Amino acid sequence: MTSAFPQHASTSKSTIIDTHTHLLSTFALYRSKYPEGQYETAFDFVKGVYAGKGVETIVDVWCEPEELADGKWEGVQYRFVIGAHEAKSYTPAVESEILTALSHPSFVGLGEIGLDYHYTLSPPDVQQRVFAQQLRIAVDCGIPITVHTREAEEDTERIMKDIVPKDHRVHIHCFADTAAFGLRLLEYFPNLRVTGVVCYATNLNTPELLKQMSATDNKWILLETDAPYMVPANVYDALEPKQSRLPFSHSPMIPWTAEFVAGIMGEGWDTERVLDVAREGAKRVYGV
Repeated sequence: MTSAFPQHASTSKSTIIDTHTHLLSTFALYRSKYPEGQYETAFDFVKGVYAGKGVETIVDVWCEPEELADGKWEGVQYRFVIGAHEAKSYTPAVESEILTALSHPSFVGLGEIGLDYHYTLSPPDVQQRVFAQQLRIAVDCGIPITVHTREAEEDTERIMKDIVPKDHRVHIHCFADTAAFGLRLLEYFPNLRVTGVVCYATNLNTPELLKQMSATDNKWILLETDAPYMVPANVYDALEPKQSRLPFSHSPMIPWTAEFVAGIMGEGWDTERVLDVAREGAKRVYGV
C-alpha cells in the first residue's frame, strides 16, 4: 500500500473517533494524487483506508452532498456537523438548510462556526453577527457546537459567554490561540472539549494548554485530523522510504496525534490512555 497510508505501531485496542474531518476534500485529494488508485468513491475510500484500522466514527464537516449522510458505510460510523463558517455567505436559505439537517439521524452538532481574524474572509462585524445567530440556534435546540476561533480571543469569549449556557456541550476545534484563553473557556464551560494544532513546532500554545490541563483535569481531550489538513509531524518517522511531505491526512493518523499528546502530558500517559480519554470525550460531546 502507498506510504500515504502508514500504519501506527501501537497495539492499542482503543477505537478512534475523529471528531473533525472533511471527508470529500480528503477523497478529492486522494484522487488527484493517485488518479489510478483503487478507490473510486468516498465509500470505497473509507471502507479500504479507515475500516479495520481502528476507526470507529468520523464526524464530518458537512458542506457536501446529501448522499454521504444517507450512504451505506461499511465498518465505520458516519456522523456530521453542519454550519455556515463563511459568514458573508450566510442567508435565510442557508439557515433553512441547517435547520432541516438538524433532524437527520446522522447529525450530531452545529459547526464549524466562529471567528477567524487571521484570514478575515468576512468583515469582523459580519462574522460576529452570524456566529451569534448560529449559537442561538444551537442553544435553542440543545445541540453541541463546534467552534473555530483564530486570533479572535476577546470577541469569541465575549460572544460565547453572553449566549451559551455554562453546561452546553462545546468543541473548540483546531485550537492554536493562547493557553490562558483556552483555560478561561475550560473553566467557564465544564462540558467544553478542545482539539488543537498540537504536532507542529511552530505552535507553542496548544502544548502549553495541554500541560496545564494535565495538572488539573484530563477529561477535556478530543482528537481530530481536520483532514485533509494537518498531517501529524511525527508520522514521518514511520515512513519507508522517508518522505518530506504527505499529500493529505486521514482519520487512521489519529494515533500519531495521540502519541504526541501523551508525550506532552507526561508520566502515566501513553497513546492508549489518550485514545481512551478522547473516546469518552467524544461520547460526552457528540454522543458517538
